[in-house]
Amino acid sequence: MIPAAYAVLDLNALVHNLEKVHGCAPDAKVMAVIKANGYGHGLVRIAQALHAADGFAVARVDEGVRLRKAGITNRVAVLEGFTCGEELDVLLHNQLEPVVHSFTQLDILAARTGPEVCAVWLKLDTGMNRLGFKAKDFNAAYQRLNACPIVKKPANLMTHLANADDKQDAMTLRQIQLFNDTVENLPGERSIANSAGILGWPQSLADWVRPGVMLYGISPFPDSTGVQLGLKPIMSLHSRLIAVKQIKPGDTVGYGAGWLCKNAATLGVVAIGYGDGYPRYARTGTPVLVNGKRAPLVGRVSMDMITVDLSAQPNAKPGDAVTLWGDGLAVEEIAECAGTIPYTLVCGITPRVQLVEADMDRSGW
Repeated sequence: MIPAAYAVLDLNALVHNLEKVHGCAPDAKVMAVIKANGYGHGLVRIAQALHAADGFAVARVDEGVRLRKAGITNRVAVLEGFTCGEELDVLLHNQLEPVVHSFTQLDILAARTGPEVCAVWLKLDTGMNRLGFKAKDFNAAYQRLNACPIVKKPANLMTHLANADDKQDAMTLRQIQLFNDTVENLPGERSIANSAGILGWPQSLADWVRPGVMLYGISPFPDSTGVQLGLKPIMSLHSRLIAVKQIKPGDTVGYGAGWLCKNAATLGVVAIGYGDGYPRYARTGTPVLVNGKRAPLVGRVSMDMITVDLSAQPNAKPGDAVTLWGDGLAVEEIAECAGTIPYTLVCGITPRVQLVEADMDRSGW
């Protein structure tokens, strides 16, 4: 039985996108960012497909543990680091590499004795104002870290770009300069560039790059799609028509009666909604593909269903294929229609949507 809502994942596209990273940063090692369940694509699945990456980055300790339990042996950095000794124990046991960003973490490391050795990433806050040491505190933090017996020497050094998706904003260059000036005389490998840095700011390329959204075929820039940048989207989201009906002028559609029919129309009901991760605030006019042709969304998105105007497709019928985003309909366009970013769409796919790999046998559906 074909599921009502399913997403198809093209893992060959993932490999293509990794090669795009190599092409943009040929001298850098690649730390593939696979946090948030591999941006909604499946943490372990993505790690296995990206086995050629030099390392991975996750947000939290439990994500790194999941990778180790799945047999992933690549280096794994934990971007949020640790907050207590118990978490440090888990990091050490699983040979994960925490990001050190606070003096509290330094206190925990300094108090630790024993034979374990832990590779770490020391983070400089160059303007994101989230995690990391300010430049005025960085040298002191580095010296304290260097004095910790369990820390592998030298520590790795990193920062994060706040506004690299705006190629006209000089903030990125200021961040890069501050990082380079601050760590100039320190040993250790460096990492600055995220996806936007890799694609738009060659000055940010260092020993390691940290591609995230570009690996999934999505543009980090608001004025382009992944396809336009030479990337291949991994995820396409699909459903089907479950009803087709006629409405007359003056009829309204959906909760709140938010869409008023001005002319006789044919409506299709699609089995997908915000309970599947389709954006609740997608506005009227947001396109979907019905049998490969565009049809506009009308009315509010419900938990399980949306309605679309099929007036241009009089032969559409229940069971016909619907694509919510995918080939011919960029997820970036849907995000713009919903007033959000594509990250939230792919990360927001819910568990009731079946994830299917593109070359998987679906004959049993």
